[in-house]
Amino acid sequence: MERTKLTGRIVTPEDSEYEQARINNNLSIPKFPSKIVFCQKTKDVLNALRWVRENNEAFRIRSGRHSYENYSLVNGGLIIDVSEMDKITIDHKGMTARIEAGAGIGKVYKKLWKYGMTIPAGTESSVGIVGLTLGGGIGMLTRPFGLTCDNLIEIEMVRASGHKGAELIKANKNENSDLFWACRGGGGGNFGIVTSLTFKLHNISNVSLFSVSWKWKDFEAAFDAWQNWAPQTDENLTTQIELKSKEAGEIISQGIFVGSASKLKKLLRPITTAGSPTSVWVKEVPYIEAVRFFDVPSGNQPALRKRSGSFIEKPFPPKAINRMKHLLANAPNRNSSIWHQSLGGTVSKITSHDTAYYYRDAIIAQEYLTTWESSEEEKQNIRWIEELRNTLSSFTTGDYVNFPDQYIKNWPIAYYGKNFNRLREVKTKYDSFNLFKFPQSIPPYNRWI
Repeated sequence: MERTKLTGRIVTPEDSEYEQARINNNLSIPKFPSKIVFCQKTKDVLNALRWVRENNEAFRIRSGRHSYENYSLVNGGLIIDVSEMDKITIDHKGMTARIEAGAGIGKVYKKLWKYGMTIPAGTESSVGIVGLTLGGGIGMLTRPFGLTCDNLIEIEMVRASGHKGAELIKANKNENSDLFWACRGGGGGNFGIVTSLTFKLHNISNVSLFSVSWKWKDFEAAFDAWQNWAPQTDENLTTQIELKSKEAGEIISQGIFVGSASKLKKLLRPITTAGSPTSVWVKEVPYIEAVRFFDVPSGNQPALRKRSGSFIEKPFPPKAINRMKHLLANAPNRNSSIWHQSLGGTVSKITSHDTAYYYRDAIIAQEYLTTWESSEEEKQNIRWIEELRNTLSSFTTGDYVNFPDQYIKNWPIAYYGKNFNRLREVKTKYDSFNLFKFPQSIPPYNRWI
């Protein structure tokens, strides 16, 4: 039988572009693959999967390079990278878009904006649409339009088949519906290689932006006002609040309202009257300008970084707010922060079992972030993130699978709650060989980690 050949753009350690090709957004966990295949079409993906099976080669799947723990990289193996498969086909009349798996959300927003449409997705432009969607997809239109995965209609996926084969399948509400369920919150890289996603679209034109800032002295007042208001306000308003280190000394809340600036000003009163804001502004802009506003360049740049997170199901008591303040007062550097986004709205209208994304009752998503400059600083930064997560654990629940943390011991329950067993059933059916594996991948029932 003739052996499969790799096709697409192949980069090896001998090539001048290898260094750039191998790195991800997180530089703190370096990996050195033996080959990186940049697939340009579905055939390249099929060939790559057949090749790794025939050669018993370790491999990982990659699109946007934003896997926080670098689970999309492996030492000495093959990376199947779909980032050069990024075509977007829009059905204007049917209000749907078929988006290839390598498209970054910045490109998706720009293309859809030409038609006055969008999907709810994240904020950093270089994040890949596929990883974002498979984990759920939280962003600044979450409350009116739901998670990114809630707007998914169909996926195309290359899965392992037979002894050494690969095949392209579809999953939607009628075909492979169990896989479709799992791909809406079950995380990236678990079941196969997604090659395209089809979404329903939403009309969008002008939106209203706001920004409110406070100094460190208003830490408690600002956060408490925000947490009791943000998940309950008009569902056309999605907001965030970032609590920065004491050294940076700023608390800042921002958001997008699908509505007028005059109405937004009224909606903001519960937070603009909290403490003594140093800056308050509201303006109405074309949606694409709001996209640019929230696209923080530093988040797109590779750096030495650590992130983790959790969900909040009921407002923090003063004790929990004080713990956050204490840890931010003793942060390892000024770039350390705690970020929160309001949930509720459309997200909570779907039950925890309707999709693999489990935390439908959460009112807030919380992310812990830090970056550093030299490798000597790594341990203290990681220790700070872990202390933060552990200290707040009695007030929080779980973790968002797109904020993975290798130090979470009971990660299956943290990411997937009561949906984990059903995810294992889907894994057993579609990848019983456990080919698609990494340190926190879903195991089939015939194997464990």
